[in-house]
This record gives sequence, C-alpha cells and structure tokens, in this order.
Amino acid sequence: MPEGHSIHRLARQFADCFAGQRLAVSSPQGRFAAGAAALDGAVLEGARAHGKQLFLDFAGDRVLRSHLGLYGAWSFGGTERFRGASSIGAPRRIGEREVHDDDAVPSCGPLVPPPPVGAVRVRLVGDEGWADLRGPTVCVLETRAEAEAVRARLGPDPLDPHADPGPFVAAVRRSRRPVGALLMDQAVVAGVGNIYRAEALFRRGIDPMAPGRSLGEEPLRELWADVVALMRTGVRLGRIVTTDPADRPGVAEAEAWPAHAHLVYKRQGLPCRRCGTAVAAGELEGRSLFWCPSCQG
Repeated sequence: MPEGHSIHRLARQFADCFAGQRLAVSSPQGRFAAGAAALDGAVLEGARAHGKQLFLDFAGDRVLRSHLGLYGAWSFGGTERFRGASSIGAPRRIGEREVHDDDAVPSCGPLVPPPPVGAVRVRLVGDEGWADLRGPTVCVLETRAEAEAVRARLGPDPLDPHADPGPFVAAVRRSRRPVGALLMDQAVVAGVGNIYRAEALFRRGIDPMAPGRSLGEEPLRELWADVVALMRTGVRLGRIVTTDPADRPGVAEAEAWPAHAHLVYKRQGLPCRRCGTAVAAGELEGRSLFWCPSCQG
C-alpha cells in the first residue's frame, strides 16, 4: 500500500500541474459517473494530503477525496511541456520520478489524451496534461465540511510541518496494544505503513510487541522525529530509503533502492545490517512484521 510520502507527492504534483485550471472530469469506468458530472468544468483550487488521504479541492465547495488502498494508483501524461511523474501509487513498476517524454502528445491545439487503458475510475484533463485514477479503495465527492470531518478523525501527519506529536504520544501511552500495531492505526498517526513501521521501530531499538503504555514520552517523541525524517526523505526521493550511509558502505543514497534501501523490511533470515543477527518475521493484526531480535529485544 502506498504510504504517506506518496500521497504528499501526489498533492504536490496536482498543485504544480493542475491548480488554477478548469478541468474536464470523466469516469471512463463509469463507477464515478455522477461525481465526475458534478466536477466537470470546475476549477481545481488546490490539493492537499493527510496521511493516506488525498483531497483535491474544487471551486464550489467540492472535494474529490481518494484513498489508494493496496492497489490504487494515479498515472499521468501530457504534452512535452508537462513536467510530472508518470505514476504515483501501487503497483510502482515505473519509478515515481520517471517522466516519459517519448509518450508526450503534441502541444499544438487542444489537448487530446489517448483513450484510457484499463478500469479508469476518474480522468482529469487540464491544459497540458491528464491524470487517471485506477483501483482506489475510496473515490468520493464531498463538501469541504465532509472532507474535514474525515481528516479530523485521523491522527497527526508526520509530514505536516505544523503537526503536534502530543496526540500521538498520548494515544500510544494510554494503550495496551503493541506499539507495532499502534503505528499502523491511522487514528493514532496518519500515513505510516508497513515499511515505515518496521524501519522506524528498528532504528529506535523498540520491540514492536511492546505495549504502548510501557513506553516513555521521550522515546516516543524520538520515534516521531525519526518517522518525520524518514518520510521527508521518501517525499524527496520518491522511494522509501531508510538506511544510513554506514548501513550501505559505498552505496550512494540515489542508488540504494531496492537492494540497500531497508534495514529489516522483507529481510527475514538475512543478517541484521547492524548486529548480524538473523532478521525475524511474523504477523501482527493481519500484517507482516519484521524486526531484529537482538537490536529490538
């Protein structure tokens, strides 16, 4: 599932490439036909992300809210003047940073995108480019108040520069649930997924099965700060890279993904990069879990 850094990259791309434009909106698949008809011809005023939720704000008190879930993705294309990532979401077979100029359409005359491929839930067409949404868990049209009510139910977002970690710390410290489960609870902290969960807990030496209430305020604030730093790197790179230079000697950050990108995630049975102990794997509340029994014991 795309984690919070990908959704923030999406919000940035929509703001950079489509904000202020009157968009043609359609639903080639047909499942968002009524919503598309209500948005067609409306001006996109802005785009924002909170955790794994993307909010596209249109004029007239209308918000297109989407959640990519496990399989959703936005793909983009346009003229040679369109400068955006080709695909953001899952599956991430194409790099989030790649732009395919060979596929660009001529910039003379009105923009005519190619026919949609696959089950496109919604297509947005602007002055120089288009965006197609496939396979989302959520794709709904809401008022600003309805969208804000959804956002208010989420925990603080580490990528929000104004976020207060206090509610996150308090929610963890009053819970008996394992901290590894709490980090995946979007009502506790918004945007953290399986990779950031495993990597941040390893980096702070925290046992993922430790009850939240057993952790002190300072370790939790340090955990929050590490998640913030890791997710900011994800926004910058378009990839989740959690290793430090000492963990991948001679491998530059830009070359780290995928072989040298992670410390414990999906490295079960391999030596821990820091102590040599075999990385363990298990399951917690239905999701795979990875940790080092020595560093996080």
